[in-house]
Amino acid sequence: MDFGFGGEDEIFRAEVREWLGVQVRPGLDRRAWERTLGAAGWIGIGWAEEGYGNRTLGLTRQVVWAEEYARSSAPPRSGHIGENLLAPTLIAHGSPEQKGRFLPAIAAGDELWCQGYSEPGAGSDLAGVRTGAVRDGDCYRVSGQKIWTSLAQDADWCFVLARTEAGSRRHRGLSLLLVPMDQPGRIEVRPIRQLTGTSDFNEVFFDGARARAEHVVGGEGNGWQVAMSLLGFERGVSTLAQQIGFAEELGRVVRAAVDSGAVDDPVVRERLVRQWAELRVMRWNALRTLGRAGDAGAPSVAKLLWGGWHQRLGELAMAVRGAVGGVGPREWEASSPYELDAFQHLFLFSRADTVYGGSDQIQRTIIAERVLGLPREPKGVV
Repeated sequence: MDFGFGGEDEIFRAEVREWLGVQVRPGLDRRAWERTLGAAGWIGIGWAEEGYGNRTLGLTRQVVWAEEYARSSAPPRSGHIGENLLAPTLIAHGSPEQKGRFLPAIAAGDELWCQGYSEPGAGSDLAGVRTGAVRDGDCYRVSGQKIWTSLAQDADWCFVLARTEAGSRRHRGLSLLLVPMDQPGRIEVRPIRQLTGTSDFNEVFFDGARARAEHVVGGEGNGWQVAMSLLGFERGVSTLAQQIGFAEELGRVVRAAVDSGAVDDPVVRERLVRQWAELRVMRWNALRTLGRAGDAGAPSVAKLLWGGWHQRLGELAMAVRGAVGGVGPREWEASSPYELDAFQHLFLFSRADTVYGGSDQIQRTIIAERVLGLPREPKGVV
């Protein structure tokens, strides 16, 4: 699934592949890997500004890098939240001091970030957040709870959407604060065990956690606009790299169907072909929207496409395995965590694909209201 570039871009592809081939080794520590990427200038290649220890590349070379990284078996990125969400937001809305303080550390792979948005009772409905921040001299005191916080157990900082205006409701009175995570007694992180047995998500409790006043992005009370801008950065070349991984997963399911004889079933064959065709549609849609700004519905369309597709792939993987798919790779013992094979993990983890990052229902509402201009959905008062 190459992008189809030639000439100098293909020379660049060969250079990237060679570099990754040398650097990627089994058992790499993920934080050390981030610093390796940073030292070589590979963090922040898509930023609108350079000069923070990053190199900037055009869209075609960003795609080349993302695709080769996906093929390289390199560790999953621990710094992508800081690099791809916070950093572009700081470039767009941050003060010169905020950019000078945080962007070099992100580009070097020295500081990892997590995202403090969702809360119990305010998941996809982000405007319902209740976490509060009260001004106390030259800082804010943050109190409340966040949930489904990815990588919070490893993060050095968290960007937190909180209410800085007492009594405010919905979109008003919100601010985006940059909060250091190393605050014993004021911040507690509790891992959430998932169906897969892993704990990628966390609950985070803030009890008077400190955030410096100069670390409010975009100014006090402008959090909703900044938060919506940040969510717009969730699409881009990373979706093309994601599709490389999807294609590899689909290939494994196809091979399993051939090996087990399930491919002889015409229904299974039809489902396999449909998964392949829909993956191509996702790719062309990603290419169509790549680099475009101001398309309010593009992120929601992309999320609807890949979330449902990946979930159906997990279901198909289990159907191809048949009854044996319900048996783990090792005998289960009550004293130890259960183990899953790759298809079982795919099936269970993908159940969340249509929920996290904004549920399918929320994505359809965004498209209805912001693209089609339909009447806004009534919401209760928080």
